[in-house]
Amino acid sequence: MSDATFTCPDLTSFCRLDGLGLEVTGQRIEPDRAILACRPVDADDWCRDCGGQGLIRGSVVRLLSHVPLGWRPTVLHVRLRRYRCIECGRVWRQDTSAAAEPRSKLSRAALRWGLEGLVVQHLSMSRIAAGLDVAWNTANDAVLAEGQRVLISDLARFDGVKVIGVDEHCWRHTRHGEKYVTVIIDLTPTRDGTGPARLLDMVEGRSKQVFKTWLAARPRAWRKGIEVVAMDGFTGYKTAAVEELGNATTVMDPFHVVRLRTKRSPAAASASSKTPAGIGAAPVTRSTAPAAPCSPASIYSPTSKSPDWRHCSPTNSTPRSTRHGVSTNGSSWLTDIPTSNLDGSSFKA
Repeated sequence: MSDATFTCPDLTSFCRLDGLGLEVTGQRIEPDRAILACRPVDADDWCRDCGGQGLIRGSVVRLLSHVPLGWRPTVLHVRLRRYRCIECGRVWRQDTSAAAEPRSKLSRAALRWGLEGLVVQHLSMSRIAAGLDVAWNTANDAVLAEGQRVLISDLARFDGVKVIGVDEHCWRHTRHGEKYVTVIIDLTPTRDGTGPARLLDMVEGRSKQVFKTWLAARPRAWRKGIEVVAMDGFTGYKTAAVEELGNATTVMDPFHVVRLRTKRSPAAASASSKTPAGIGAAPVTRSTAPAAPCSPASIYSPTSKSPDWRHCSPTNSTPRSTRHGVSTNGSSWLTDIPTSNLDGSSFKA
């Protein structure tokens, strides 16, 4: 009965060419690549202008990079027939739009493979270009265009979003060009416990205007449906969220709450509480920061089994800049924002 579950060997289906409208007619295996001779399944011998039938006037070969088989680059030699209409004299060749984009060097399956490798497998663009046996620029332009069409241009990815998170990310480490981007993610699955967070968009720049422009570009019904916006202490993000999402609750995410709380030592907190009213506290520097011993580290001597408890060097905390909503005198917009979870319930930092 096991033989009944198998079918005859079919190189066309094995190489996933049946979904591209191609069939394999031959193969040539070389040490560094595999070459498959293909042809379109449909004849396409009718004129699209007058509807007359075309006569074969020759053939041309189109080269397409395909999904690497066994990490060996695979190239498709697609032989296309050329036709000439007997009625109007129009000349055309067989349609290959199902196999690849016009003037593209990559098949649609290769584009899908490159996009999945970049997003899911976290492959570098150099590795993708090597697997497809194309230039880096060719792979980069094609894969980014496919990602734009499949992922970014899909408006359905904004459906059901109730909780969003916004933060900055440094993606360029050069002297020229914008170094930071604003990252917007969907935290609704995290709050509801249905799955991990999803990336919604990345916008160049990190300012109030960048986030406000992105929110203003969304439909009004979508903005009204946003319930919670989680962010760090940057005042610009809070102001943009309040102006564009009036009904949403702005909260600081637990990561930044814990990070901000741990940066302030107990000695610094007590010193700031004793500052007279109306007088701003002096900026805390590395030379004036109070000593805050870390957790003791247990050091054992080779000759003694008893631990020698020692304190590590004092932790010198430097206050965050006013760009993140914290000034040198301890004032912050955090006093106006609730420290709560994504569902709006309060938590203890």
